[in-house]
Amino acid sequence: MSFLVLLLVVWIEKFSSWRQRVQQDEPWLRALGRLQRSGTTSDSPWLAIVLLVGIPLVLLALLLKLLAPLAYGWLLLPVHLLVVIYSLGRGDLLAALGPFRDSWRRGDSEAAYLVAQRDLGVDGEGEATLLPNVQTFMVWQAYQSFFAVIFWYVLLGPVAALAYRLLALLVEHSQADALRERAGQLRHAFDWLPVRVLAASFALVGNFIAVSRALLHEALSWDISAAQLASGAARAAAETPGPTLGEAGVATLDSLWQLLVRAAILWYAAIALWTLFS
Repeated sequence: MSFLVLLLVVWIEKFSSWRQRVQQDEPWLRALGRLQRSGTTSDSPWLAIVLLVGIPLVLLALLLKLLAPLAYGWLLLPVHLLVVIYSLGRGDLLAALGPFRDSWRRGDSEAAYLVAQRDLGVDGEGEATLLPNVQTFMVWQAYQSFFAVIFWYVLLGPVAALAYRLLALLVEHSQADALRERAGQLRHAFDWLPVRVLAASFALVGNFIAVSRALLHEALSWDISAAQLASGAARAAAETPGPTLGEAGVATLDSLWQLLVRAAILWYAAIALWTLFS
């Protein structure tokens, strides 16, 4: 069933607007707002995590358990599909990158800096840091929006996929430093394994030797962030040159995107073989 769900996810992502309809965060954000106004997120961050993450996961697990014996388990299919779609990242990455790409292609570094801040939340001091920061943003968003969710869904099911997204929403939307820090620690633990699997995938579909040299000493480090590891592996695998204005700089974004696509195809092929022979 997992592979069928993943195929349907790709179809829905490409040919429908269901993702925007399913990804309705307002009820959950209202619950977060109530806890913030009551002071729970600051005074008892772990309690807030239990209420905002633990309770939805328990309810989902109970629903899956109730539906499992019915209709030979086929009633689980729509639940799995809806949970995975909800757990994917928010927004359209390629659309968000569009204005930056246009400005960078024209060689207008000032406009590129402004749209990177406005659309991507990315900053940088000059051309030498802005483009690498955007490259890191692109790889990180692709990882946390798709690869991490798919990894945990295939490994542990929809409950784990939903847990990853709820923790990500806490990190993004919490106004309490204590809650954001605790959620970030849990998310870092969730990221440790899948981001290294993705880095290995980059090595297989890109320059294996360059990835090995770049990340060999940091592959098992707990302290390196998932964004840093993923972007470093991607740049090494794609043999990304130094930042330059104009079409050459935009081409580096294209090469990284093609690397991500090849890695996704590799993951789907591996999941298909695992499903076939398991």
